[in-house]
Amino acid sequence: MPTRRKTPTPPPDSPFVPKPRRALPHEFVLDALAAVSPRTNPMFGCLAIYVGNKIVLILRDKPAPDTDNGVWLCTTEEHHESLRREFPNMRSIRVFAKKVTGWQVLPVDAPDFEEAALHACELIAARDPRIGKVPKPRRISARGTKAQRKK
Repeated sequence: MPTRRKTPTPPPDSPFVPKPRRALPHEFVLDALAAVSPRTNPMFGCLAIYVGNKIVLILRDKPAPDTDNGVWLCTTEEHHESLRREFPNMRSIRVFAKKVTGWQVLPVDAPDFEEAALHACELIAARDPRIGKVPKPRRISARGTKAQRKK
């Protein structure tokens, strides 16, 4: 019986060493949303979560500045007050340097972070209209997409 050849491991200083994958930030959120079949996309160096055609959350866990680490809720300003009653530690993200944004964060350093994040997942699973937005269609540059250029 032939033996299998092992793929040689490149030396550590080789340019072909694969970069280790980063751990998913706040992975328990994805577990809590499993029943609604979320999909993910990298965004802003974070992890965006979509349910159906809506973006609902972004999971952020970066080293510095870490003021906005936590779970970002995708909402609109009209829903801030009612959501703040359910999430007292929720606030606008600061990374965009705007006073108020549609993105609200459940900060990772809040005493109720995990409880609040799981409650947000419950609202999303219940299709609460206050959380989530259908993203605007991507603009096509003057050069067009690759598919359009091949035609």
